Amino acid sequence: MGKLDGKVAFITGAARGQGRSHAVRLAQEGADIIAVDLCRQMKVVGYPMSTPEDLEQTVEEVEAAGRRIVARQADVRDYAALQEAFDHGTAELGPVGIVVANAGIGPGGQATDQEQWDDVIGVNLTGVWNTGRAAIPSMIDQGQGGAIVLTSSTGGLIGVGVDHAGVLGYTAAKHGVIGLMRSWANYLAPHYIRVNSVAPTTVRTPMANNGDVSLIIKHVPAFAGSLTNAIPVDAVDPIDVSNAIAWLVCDEARYITGTVVPVDAGNVNRR
Repeated sequence: MGKLDGKVAFITGAARGQGRSHAVRLAQEGADIIAVDLCRQMKVVGYPMSTPEDLEQTVEEVEAAGRRIVARQADVRDYAALQEAFDHGTAELGPVGIVVANAGIGPGGQATDQEQWDDVIGVNLTGVWNTGRAAIPSMIDQGQGGAIVLTSSTGGLIGVGVDHAGVLGYTAAKHGVIGLMRSWANYLAPHYIRVNSVAPTTVRTPMANNGDVSLIIKHVPAFAGSLTNAIPVDAVDPIDVSNAIAWLVCDEARYITGTVVPVDAGNVNRR
């Protein structure tokens, strides 16, 4: 018997990395999954992004955990497409009680400053807002409460002294996610819908060069301080973030809302 038996979770950025880990971890606790991902390359992103095959791998891993899953390709910046994916998933699996707004990108591709700013803000902040507004009305209508987790970052808790449009956009977006979380937490509390954020340090995913921060620091030396954790590890694993989310969305955390949980090996505390 899992802690999330009978629940349906809506997860963005679920094709690989943290998103896949979250989908599998929640499935292990009994949740069925609506998985969404862009699954194509963006000009502003310098690392290879997820593919349809990656999303299919998430489907296989969730099904291997014994749960149902509906997977759709959609851009979180496109509210109509995201709403369609959400509605398609709920039609098959039932009403959503858990939302994990995980989709995000790191800057660094071959793009202008304006493109970097617009797309990073678009995915990492507007996409989170779109995820919530696709799911929240039906959660309120159900009257059964629920739990929402918005993925921020240690970059949402500190500032980095780098004059790069994409990095500035990333930092601004991740700070904005926390403000959005706190506002939604107050708005949704009367409906027993809890809203929290996780703030990971570097995570071993393709977005963070699989945890090898040496290359990142080589290209942007000013990052050195912000990427140093108190616990002497360069990065945490996706499952470390997933475990925090699995707890936040279960009944054990039923009165926890409006908080940021740093999964950061002491990164922020050491400042």
